[in-house]
Amino acid sequence: MKGIAILGSTGSIGTQTLQVIEAYPDRFRAEVLTANNQVELLAEQAKRFKPDAVVVANEEKYPRLRELLKDEDVKVYAGSEAICQVVRSSAVDVVVTAMVGYSGLLPTVSAIEAGKTIALANKETLVVAGDLITRLVAERKVAVLPVDSEHSAIFQCLAGEAGNPVEKILLTASGGPFRGKDADFLRTVTPAQALRHPNWRMGAKVTIDSASMMNKGFEAIEAKWLFGVRPEQIEVLVHPQSVVHSMVQFADGNVKAQCAVPDMRLPIQYALTYPDRLESRLPRLDFAGGLALTFEKPDTRVFRNLGLAFHAMRQGGNVPCVLNAANEVVVRAFLEERISFTGMSDVIESTLPQVAFVVSPSLEDYVASDGEARRKAGENLRRHKEYNR
Repeated sequence: MKGIAILGSTGSIGTQTLQVIEAYPDRFRAEVLTANNQVELLAEQAKRFKPDAVVVANEEKYPRLRELLKDEDVKVYAGSEAICQVVRSSAVDVVVTAMVGYSGLLPTVSAIEAGKTIALANKETLVVAGDLITRLVAERKVAVLPVDSEHSAIFQCLAGEAGNPVEKILLTASGGPFRGKDADFLRTVTPAQALRHPNWRMGAKVTIDSASMMNKGFEAIEAKWLFGVRPEQIEVLVHPQSVVHSMVQFADGNVKAQCAVPDMRLPIQYALTYPDRLESRLPRLDFAGGLALTFEKPDTRVFRNLGLAFHAMRQGGNVPCVLNAANEVVVRAFLEERISFTGMSDVIESTLPQVAFVVSPSLEDYVASDGEARRKAGENLRRHKEYNR
């Protein structure tokens, strides 16, 4: 029996993780559940799964959560510091980091310091502070098991290949809702259009990142740290069917691919059960049913965020941290219809050189860079709006 802490249990990854836990009640127990704002859903989850503790990050929501759970035998906490503390519980074996964005960094650091196995769904943790996290993981001898379908695919392709040189990682992308569109089309797209992903069910922020291909850029940075490859060893391929989740090309020319239906419960389950593969009732691929697989190069002139992410990865230091912070600012602005879809790339690009470069950042440097990047991105956003008038 593994005790599971789910950071972000009310989001897409969190709710699907609970489905996996529910399917194997003799294997897993939900020990800790956290959310940012959705206290009603968090309370429902607590009543159903009976965790030891729940935490709402937004402290203003604490009284409502406390009221909803007043008759339940569950500890109720609030605030970001409480999230960092609950992951250290002795009853927790695995921490599923499903929080969105930069907010997942400090709780993940706390969990690693406590020696917990990390099921990593929060890619921003490695985007923001990959060097720090990989060093900390090595020091604490902690296992990091990828939950993103692409990184889970690479992880599975590398199984049994210890010592065999990797030539290239082929990271697949669906292309999102705007695959094949030009820059003129993208200038006028609405949040509602960008939120209609053709293959995956995800939260709003990740869905917008997927539509702009920033998500794939983040995944490339994450792959660099998870698998110890150089930026030039990572190639992104648009694969609209989302069946081949990624591939690894080895030095002898052989390529291994991992294939499955686009269902996040599969990589979640693999991360929780690794190294075992448990029988499941999840959907299967039908290769005999006319399954067609196509691949194409992404257009980084149209989807500029992907190019910006590779630039940040090559620069290193705190630049990916700045990239992430600026992106979080503009995605929120786009969802609130305060900037155009293509304007997001303009603001991110102008923000990157405005924060002082730090070659080997400490945790404090990352925190400072994040704050400064958000301020600069906010200023650039306001200038961009005035310019567009």
